[in-house]
Amino acid sequence: MLNSAIRTDQPEIWWSAGLRPHELIHALTRSAPAWAEYVERSISLPPSAPAAGRDPAGTGVTGGHTSGGAAATAGGSGTDWRQALMRCLEPLLDSARQDLAAAGHTGAVAEEFLQRQGLRLVQLAARTLVLELARARDRGELAGDTPAARFLDFTHRLVGGSELAEFLAAYPVLARVLSESCRQGVEGHLELVARLAEDRESLIPGLLDGKDPGALTAIEPGGDPHRGGRSTAILTFADGQRVVYKPRSLELHGHFNMFVDWLNTRSALGIRTVRLLPRDGYGWLEYVVHEPCTDLAGVRRFYHRQGALLALLYVLDGTDMHFENLIAAGDQPVLVDVETLFHPSQLPLNALSLDPAYRSLVGSVYRTALLPLLVAGEHGVADVSGLGGDDGSIAPMSVVDWADAGLDSMHLVRRPGRTQSAANRPMLDGQLMEPRDHEIAVLTGFRAVYEAIARHRDEFLGPDGMLARCGADQIRFVPRSTRLYTSLLDESTHPDALRDAAGRSQLLDLLWDADESLHAIVPYELADLWAGDVPLFTAQPDSRDVWASDGTRIADVLATQGLAAVEAKIASLDDIDEHRQTWLISASLATRPEPITHASTTARPHVGATEPDPEQLLSAAADIADEIMAQVVSDKGGAANWLGLELLDDHHWAVRQMGAGLSNGYTGTALFLAQVGVLTGANKYCELARDAIRPIPQLLEALAGDPESAELVGPGFHGLGGISYGLDRLSALLSDPDLANWLAASLELSERLEPDPTEFPSYAEGAAGGLAAMQAVQGFPAAGRLAERYANHLVTTVESGLRGRVAADHGFARGFQGIAWSLGQYGVPGDRYLDAARTAADLDRRDGRSGNGGPGWCSGDAGTALARAATGVPADLDAYLRAATERPVLADLSLCHGELGAVESLVWLAGREYPTAEAARRRRAGLVLAAVQQYGPQCGTPRAIPSPGLLTGLAGIGYGLLRLAFPERVPSVLLLEPTTGSRCGTAPKPTL
Repeated sequence: MLNSAIRTDQPEIWWSAGLRPHELIHALTRSAPAWAEYVERSISLPPSAPAAGRDPAGTGVTGGHTSGGAAATAGGSGTDWRQALMRCLEPLLDSARQDLAAAGHTGAVAEEFLQRQGLRLVQLAARTLVLELARARDRGELAGDTPAARFLDFTHRLVGGSELAEFLAAYPVLARVLSESCRQGVEGHLELVARLAEDRESLIPGLLDGKDPGALTAIEPGGDPHRGGRSTAILTFADGQRVVYKPRSLELHGHFNMFVDWLNTRSALGIRTVRLLPRDGYGWLEYVVHEPCTDLAGVRRFYHRQGALLALLYVLDGTDMHFENLIAAGDQPVLVDVETLFHPSQLPLNALSLDPAYRSLVGSVYRTALLPLLVAGEHGVADVSGLGGDDGSIAPMSVVDWADAGLDSMHLVRRPGRTQSAANRPMLDGQLMEPRDHEIAVLTGFRAVYEAIARHRDEFLGPDGMLARCGADQIRFVPRSTRLYTSLLDESTHPDALRDAAGRSQLLDLLWDADESLHAIVPYELADLWAGDVPLFTAQPDSRDVWASDGTRIADVLATQGLAAVEAKIASLDDIDEHRQTWLISASLATRPEPITHASTTARPHVGATEPDPEQLLSAAADIADEIMAQVVSDKGGAANWLGLELLDDHHWAVRQMGAGLSNGYTGTALFLAQVGVLTGANKYCELARDAIRPIPQLLEALAGDPESAELVGPGFHGLGGISYGLDRLSALLSDPDLANWLAASLELSERLEPDPTEFPSYAEGAAGGLAAMQAVQGFPAAGRLAERYANHLVTTVESGLRGRVAADHGFARGFQGIAWSLGQYGVPGDRYLDAARTAADLDRRDGRSGNGGPGWCSGDAGTALARAATGVPADLDAYLRAATERPVLADLSLCHGELGAVESLVWLAGREYPTAEAARRRRAGLVLAAVQQYGPQCGTPRAIPSPGLLTGLAGIGYGLLRLAFPERVPSVLLLEPTTGSRCGTAPKPTL
């Protein structure tokens, strides 16, 4: 019996602290739970004789070959220290060995399992063992002349039973976790071996090329553990053949093969399916080998088929098709796991579920995870999609690692990990192919299958249709991210979570607070996590119920039946939906990670330059407004929003529903639509603008209750400053007094924010943009107070920059030029604000960074010219105007770093009667109009994907056209100029 380490006022059994509240009956009856019996049996076993190939004491000498232990004594790395720690836990493995032997399973495959299980035990116990190592070191209890020797002395102390017993008694939850891992591991392993023996003869003709493969030589588990540690595994035989084992039903995969066969009979696609051997509750799959393509035509066939599979997965509501579930077998994309077909959409109970664009996104091709899907973290992003899967790149999330491994100073650190090796992308001549380069092939395959299903939808629908055959299939329901579960399991190995059940429960019970709509399944999630499993839930396409891993049926968890949702989707396939899905495909492919530059250098050298009249420019802007209206996603309640490409943290693009921001959110798009409505007299644009900005009051209320999020939004052009400016303009354009109340709430929230002294107060995110916005807002005392606060903060920043204490990017959006502009508009001759503005305008030039951002606004010559002209810093404006007049029109027409951002300086200078500026403006207007007419409104997004936003998208191009046509009536949105002109519903269409 283990020595009791329970800290109570009466004698208790050592394992009682490891019990959850509903398990306390064990303590009352003094009947040990199975996991405690396993520990006690293990501790009581005599030391085992080492099996062939086993290292008995962590020396690293096995079978005449030196391995990790010898290196550990010298402070080496690798698996050596793990072997030494594994030896501490050897009694638990000896019990597992006994159980295997009792079932008649011995030999190399059994020892391979035990080695793998031992490493798993080390992973679970490492944090606690290292904590105890540090305590023993600090108490001076370790013998040895070197750190490595003292580490081995610690591990030797735990070998033999008594000290291990005391260790496990002190951490009874760890004892539970370790023993359950062993018990479940043995049970699952023996189950697999027994099933192989039963099915071996059937496997030979179906999956093993018709010949006996010889003895089983290896089992390689993969994927997450479910249902008592069970997981997918690859089995290897003596002749090298392999087969895949899955401990779940394969009926759904069989029906997926049926759908693919249907496609193949109606096309020349020839898509390969996986050969299956289904059994009751489990099954076997052929092992698909990752093979290269032989030529570029094969790569194109691969992506053509990939697009076809994407269409099929879209209509079947498939999800979770990440890189591990796809194998590139030459020119064949082979899906090896399709357990999440008919997956119901579970929307969170928050504002997102009210956003029609968000609902559209979660029901689109994007949710399949086959298209680029970027996971962000402190170390960047990684594409985990079926099409992506960046092999061997830096993982975005930190992983737990060990510094000084194998020494008595060993301690936990977090380091960047690496993405897993992937086999999902085609290879040619030893190089992985880039999916964005094969967009046309993907789109062609998608359209062909989408339209084929739409034409033959009757074969899918109805009581005799193919879908009906899937009604009782077992599908996997994924209520939360698997990463959340694995993170909880990892963090629950902290020593504080292993001393008693309450400590571990405190961590795992966080699931109760994550999503109220999932409360019904939380007890089953907790049961799985306590067992060391990633929680598993299954469902049926024809039911709203969910089944837990133990078979318990949980009624009415799902909002809809998966089968009914798929039937409705197939019934509604049409040209509009096809267009939206193909846009999402192109937009998603454009988000593949690549360097982001804020400069446009590609030009249209042969565009004509006939000077347009305002009516032509207005007509072109109205055409863009119509395109934006055609892209809107709305619902019967009147809510409206768009899907767009958003630049995250200035480094990565993402497909998202538009947020509230002015720069690339629905506020900026609504501002353009309202301005078009005023100038054309067409009320439809103003009505859509009103619908688009409906969520702003709820957003401001939410931010008021969440100061941390409000601080992240910031006061700048991209944040609350831009939203406040947009509300001020829209209040006037839409003649809506309610917007003044929204504006007051935005200003009140802004006054609560405290500037972060570590952040540069840029125009884009910080006080410079906030100052410009507050100067435009009239009639609100809070705006004046904020302007003064921002201006003082900017002066302090300029003084620090002058002394070399502040680093900044070059340019208007994120450099000192934006500060110069805002302070220049705020200050008057002789005051410290204008003096600071002039200093700021010159700081970029002093740093030698001027002129390297192209002709654009955000970081280029236009922004520099504006800042210097507005503050009176000496500049050769004549030379700038000549260059701006003569250069070819940029292919990128956006406001940010494209042509219409570059033109803003000419419009502003012309309004102040600078010589030659008006002629330059007129010439550029002709060039821009000709470019729009010949090439369309090319956005500043990757691959010029059309997106509705203001700064890089269609709304900004349309707004720029209006600015060129009516500079006196359309104030600059880039410079946050105050309201001018008429209102919707009060002014007739202007005479041009």
